[in-house]
Amino acid sequence: MLSRLPRISFGTQVLIGLVLGVVLGLVARATGASADNPTWLSETLSIIGSSFVTLLRTIVPPLVFLAIVSSIANLREVTGAARLAWNTLLWFALTALASVAIGLSVGWVIDPARGAGVTAADAAEPSRTGSWLDFLTGIIPANMLGLSARSGDEGAVSLSFNVLQILVLAIAIGIAVLKVGKAADPFLSFTRSALAVVQKVLWWIILLAPLATVGLLGNAVVSYGWETIGSLGRFTVAVYVGMLLVVGLLYPLILRLNGLSIRQFFSGAWPAIQLGFVSRSSIGTMPVTQRVTERNLGVPSAYSSFAVPLGATTKMDGCAAIYPAIAAIFVAQFFGVSLGITEYLLIAFVAVIGSAATAGVTGATVMLTLTLSTLGLPLEGVGLLLAVDPILDMGRTATNVAGQALVPTIVAKRQGILDLDAYNASRRGEPWREDDILTDDVRADDESLVGATPDSREGAPARL
Repeated sequence: MLSRLPRISFGTQVLIGLVLGVVLGLVARATGASADNPTWLSETLSIIGSSFVTLLRTIVPPLVFLAIVSSIANLREVTGAARLAWNTLLWFALTALASVAIGLSVGWVIDPARGAGVTAADAAEPSRTGSWLDFLTGIIPANMLGLSARSGDEGAVSLSFNVLQILVLAIAIGIAVLKVGKAADPFLSFTRSALAVVQKVLWWIILLAPLATVGLLGNAVVSYGWETIGSLGRFTVAVYVGMLLVVGLLYPLILRLNGLSIRQFFSGAWPAIQLGFVSRSSIGTMPVTQRVTERNLGVPSAYSSFAVPLGATTKMDGCAAIYPAIAAIFVAQFFGVSLGITEYLLIAFVAVIGSAATAGVTGATVMLTLTLSTLGLPLEGVGLLLAVDPILDMGRTATNVAGQALVPTIVAKRQGILDLDAYNASRRGEPWREDDILTDDVRADDESLVGATPDSREGAPARL
């Protein structure tokens, strides 16, 4: 009976989730729900969305560690591993530089501070600030798990993980595995087996993405509403125009210059981009970004398992390039400070280097404070922009994720290791091909969940 029901593709399920999330969010607000006055509906949306992000963030530490260790061991089979790493960093810098140039240009044209509905009373320094020493303190592992603890209200202690520290630990252990040789084979076999198990759990989590989209977007509408855009309308428009120009003009230009289909890239990377938009977390989206980069875009696993986690920590064209550039212009205009060529060059410098300098404590607010302090602008300007930050954060994260998928794809293509058959394959309704994760006896059950058909597995890989 169930097999006769029409199957809805995974991508369509997520789009339905987007629409349903907005509708339920508006319904909740219409019934009096807000961030300060939650109702049963808004609480339900919040729990659904936050639970999914928590699950993603939980799977990230073992996934990063196991994937990096395994990939470094596999680098023996990849020629020019060092060249791949340097080319990745180079393209991180080049795309960041182009993105900040677009951000500055948009800031000049739109004049974001004009007509802003904020006053000096709204100015306030943020609780966290960026520092050029954060890179050194953030890169040194505090413990074997990359965990850090922070005390909160009423003595509560919250734990968080530092992806950069996990990355450093995994690289060190992976290199040690290579140096030890055959004596490390049992450890490497265990690592590969554990990675397969983690990937299976990850697939189960991703199947919840359509439902999570309802909660995440619905909660965003309830908590912030769209009317907050009014007070900073020109600034909000400027930031989104800058991000659209980067994603819709810069990235397609880079793809075209490298002989790659624009449509195939965005259809392949779309599951990660849309999840980044609703989750507002590059780190939480990282498992999906890595999988679509490998399965949809054809980047070798040994390379993507290194490049994508690194990009999720330091490659942030939305948070570290476009937003700080336009925000710095806004703050300067608001406080009546004129910016010259030197200041604009400093903004570009911070955009290219600063994201690495704040690795481990990355975020748009941290990057903005680093930019403002470098320019000598008042940090209180950050408080002027807090009203629309959650709305901007959705677009910033989606832009970040798109860049984190783009660079490994371009580097792999230029180095001749991109699987062009996978890149150009027909998208068939799945976020990625899970053939190497699922076994034949359970694959049919999972197909019914993502909307694939048995025929979609014959002839060409099934991808979204």
